[in-house]
Amino acid sequence: MAIAKKIALILLLLCPQLNIEQATAQTSPSTPPAKLETICPAQLSRAIETVTNRPQFSRGRWGIVVQTLSPSTTIYSRDAQKYFIPASNVKLLLTAAALNKLGADFRIRTSIYGTNNGVLRVVGRGDPSLTDVQLKQLAQQLKQKGVKQVTQLIADDNYFQGDDIVNPSWEWEDVQADYGAPINSLIVNQNAVSLQLRAQKLGQPLGVIWANSRAAKQWQIDNKSLTTKPGEETTVNVSRALNNTLKISGNLSIDAPPEVFGLAVIDPVANFLQHLQSAIAAEGIKYSVSYRSISPLVTTELAAVESQPLSQLLLETNLNSNNLYAEAMLRSLGVKVNLSQSSATKGLEVVKETLTQLGVDPKGYVLADGSGLSRHNLVSPDAISQTLRAMASSQYAAIYRASLPVAGVSGTLSNRLKNTPAQGVVSAKTGTISGAIALSGYINAPNYEPLVFSIIVNQSDQSAATIRQAVDEIVLLLVSLRRC
Repeated sequence: MAIAKKIALILLLLCPQLNIEQATAQTSPSTPPAKLETICPAQLSRAIETVTNRPQFSRGRWGIVVQTLSPSTTIYSRDAQKYFIPASNVKLLLTAAALNKLGADFRIRTSIYGTNNGVLRVVGRGDPSLTDVQLKQLAQQLKQKGVKQVTQLIADDNYFQGDDIVNPSWEWEDVQADYGAPINSLIVNQNAVSLQLRAQKLGQPLGVIWANSRAAKQWQIDNKSLTTKPGEETTVNVSRALNNTLKISGNLSIDAPPEVFGLAVIDPVANFLQHLQSAIAAEGIKYSVSYRSISPLVTTELAAVESQPLSQLLLETNLNSNNLYAEAMLRSLGVKVNLSQSSATKGLEVVKETLTQLGVDPKGYVLADGSGLSRHNLVSPDAISQTLRAMASSQYAAIYRASLPVAGVSGTLSNRLKNTPAQGVVSAKTGTISGAIALSGYINAPNYEPLVFSIIVNQSDQSAATIRQAVDEIVLLLVSLRRC
């Protein structure tokens, strides 16, 4: 049953003067948002629990808090002070701290230092947005400075200190994928590569096409895939062994479109240097390059590029829930405070200190990373609500809110709650990992005060799609509130 019809049934129970045809028409996805039937705050608990108490959710845990924004009044709460695995709702806490500690204009600089004898030292500072475009700009600047030959290319990847490039609490399945890419000081193209699997002749293994031919050198490929008859089910899968062997398995029918997979690079520093070398060569600069990771002191800056300001980096972090951006931001927080300690560990301390200053209860959460990919993160809905309310009254309120997906419009909510009364009036951060679904943010209810809310579901045996649908039903109920 569609979300709109389920909401109509709930409203019908609460507002018996409506008949089912009227209620369904007023909440149909094709009906303009203004047609949603409203409910009173006194009816909200019963309406929400009509959703959460369904038999299929009996084994899961729900944490929910709904509050008016200002002044703060709780109108619904369910286990809101208890810990839940929040998935990417962690980014709400991280980005709030980053804005307040680093400032909206904070930028990340990547530099190339050099000498007259062709020795270049590239210093990365963890810019997650750097791509081949910026590497080309660096190479052009070198050419303009009169660099004609490179004899040694040194990678200074030491800006982020004392950390594994992959969080040890992340699952292996996540670490293989592009969304679990390693985090270091020298990042290019988000430390990820993509490959395409194409059907070949019937009975043959699938063709493997890399978006970047240099990337293929990082892996040994074990291809046990198969091209099958037209119309057969697609079962193709790509996984990485504990070494650098890429296993390709499953079937793709001969008439099926190609399947695309995103992978995390194995050696991000080598990957960066390969891309930089290509950019330098493209500018006609000769090179007889040897790579080094430990450099002599080379202090003359020949070329540099800067990232967009933090206010723009936040858009990718929250709108598209980019884990690499979040983790780089966490380490930037740590470096700002102390260059000699573990950047990630210190970053987590800075997050807690900053949020505490904003009025967020430090006992309301325990963080293990900045992205939410770790299952070791624990956050209460109350802590998220406190963060949202604190940011709503801060100098960065507009920037913070603009970074959140808008229901039916943008980011990870662009295809959720579309053509419903929630479209355009709900700004919220999504969260999804195995065993955890979350949605938290702001609601400009048309007939009620502005709201903050946090909904987290853990330990459910239902599919993510089923849980999201139920969460969206609750959001629609919040949108339907009226003063009465």
